[in-house]
Amino acid sequence: MAKMTIYSTGICPVCERSKKLLTKWQVDYEEIRVDLSQSALKQMLQKTNRSRRVPQFLLDGEWIGGFDELTEYHMEGKL
Repeated sequence: MAKMTIYSTGICPVCERSKKLLTKWQVDYEEIRVDLSQSALKQMLQKTNRSRRVPQFLLDGEWIGGFDELTEYHMEGKL
């Protein structure tokens, strides 16, 4: 099974919705909160081509993008 990572914050409604959808789709994920850790934010910036928006998703360590891209991956059966 693929490993999903979500970079999020505690005040992001799209992050919360994304986590609910991943659970509904039965996709296990690791959440990394960039609002709680400066090193997590630096890690996200490195892995996402300096994207500062959340949520951001990595699938097996490869950046796929934000919520729209996550939805596309799901619709294409790539999750």
